[in-house]
Order: sequence, then structure tokens, then C-alpha cells
Amino acid sequence: MNRQAQAVVLLLLGGAVIRASITDLYLRYVKEGLRPFLIAAGLLLVVAAIMTLWYELRPAAPRPLARTGGSPAHGSADGSLVGNGSAGNGSAGGDSASGSLADGPGETPTGGPAEHDGNGHSHHEPRVGWLLILPVLGLLLVAPPALGSYAASQAGTALSAQQQSDYPPLPEGDPVSVSVLDYASRALFDRGASIGDRRVLLTGFIATGPDGQPILARMVLSCCAADGRPIKLGLTGDVPTGLPNDSWVEVTGRYTERLGRDPVNDAEIPYLEVESWR
Repeated sequence: MNRQAQAVVLLLLGGAVIRASITDLYLRYVKEGLRPFLIAAGLLLVVAAIMTLWYELRPAAPRPLARTGGSPAHGSADGSLVGNGSAGNGSAGGDSASGSLADGPGETPTGGPAEHDGNGHSHHEPRVGWLLILPVLGLLLVAPPALGSYAASQAGTALSAQQQSDYPPLPEGDPVSVSVLDYASRALFDRGASIGDRRVLLTGFIATGPDGQPILARMVLSCCAADGRPIKLGLTGDVPTGLPNDSWVEVTGRYTERLGRDPVNDAEIPYLEVESWR
């Protein structure tokens, strides 16, 4: 693949990264905090591609013409006289030495080496390098699905190790809005002491639990979608029913001591006593 093709691939890739970064599409690949770095990387790729194309397509500088006459004879390495091939300078040989100053058959018009065989036939660079554009086009045209209930069912809950149990009091409000991760951590490792009898409001998507009943889940990313892990929350009381997986719901409820087990990694799953949902 020549430099022009490489520049085209860079340009398409940079454009795809910028397009994903200025929309919500990037959230299907990385966490929200990496958005500025994606934008900067996309701009850098586009600038590199433009500069490469400009360098390759700019007009070539004119080459100086070789002298064909008037130069005196000079001595060669073996002591014989070599001239420039003209009849009027008294040279000992008939071959012209000035031909070495012009482009020969082994050079390109810009002075660089050309690929050729022993018969002088030039070879083109392999076109298979253009296949590198296919994954870039896939990034532009096809968006992967967001992590959801299927990903949650294939991985164990992320709250499988003992964590810090010293949690601050919940903020003011009734109900108080907390994340699924925050509630699950308080319910497991603080045994609900920092929640008490407060009503909480959680937002997540519906997935199928180990007993076939719906559970509330969210995906937690350390960096990108490849390391996404689910946080699972069992539901009791006024459980949302009749909803397909990946439906987003808001549930209001209170802490309950009920615990379940994740069949994937046998970790504990806390529950929420649901009072209402939408």
C-alpha cells in the first residue's frame, strides 16, 4: 500500500472517530470520561492524513539539466582519459560519461528506486492493502449494540469481592436518587445500615434473573466495553412484569435483607423491595 492509500485510510479512520465522539455512539465503545481523548485522537489522524496527501500530491521540483558538452577530459581510476563523448574534445573513448547525470532506467522520475525485474518491466504495488479500508468502513457504517441484558447474563456481578463498608449518609430527598452500584454496595457490604428506611430511586435495564424473574442491571466500565461488568439487583414486591429485556425503568423502593446468588460466579446479589416503577 502506497502513502496515498495509507493517507486515505487515516482520513477515514479519523473521521469515524470524530463522528462517534460528537454523538452518543462513543459510549458503546468507551466510558464517558474518555471523550476528549477520542476527539483529540481523531483530529490528529485527520491532520496526519491531510499532510501526507499534500506531501504526496504536491508538484515535483524541476531537476537541473545535465551538461552535454564543453567539459574538459578528466582522468579515470585506471589512468585513461574519459570525456563526455563529443568529438571535439579529444577523448580516448566514444562512450559518453554525462549519461550518469540523468535519470537512468533504475530510477523513478523523482529519483527514487522503481520496482522492476531483469527485463526492465516495472511492478505495481499489491492492491490487497486497500482491504484495510473495510474495517474502517465498518466503523463508519455499522454501530455495535450497546451492552445490555445479554452481556449481563454472560458475566457474573462485579460486586464479588469485599469492599470498603464505611459509606457516607445518603443525600437529602424522598425518594433519594442513587445509582444501582451505590445501592448494591451499601446493601451488600454495609448491610443497609447507611440506607436505613429511606426510599431510593434507581434507574437500570431489565434482564432475566437466575430464577427467571426480572432483575435490574447496569454495566460498569473501567475503560471500554471490553471490560464491562454487570451490577445485578434482584427485585421483590411490585416487580416490573411483562417488559422485554433491555427495557429501561425507574424503580422506587426500600432496602431489604433478602439476598440471592449469581449462577455465573456464585456472588451475592442484593434485592430491592419495589414500591412503584415506570
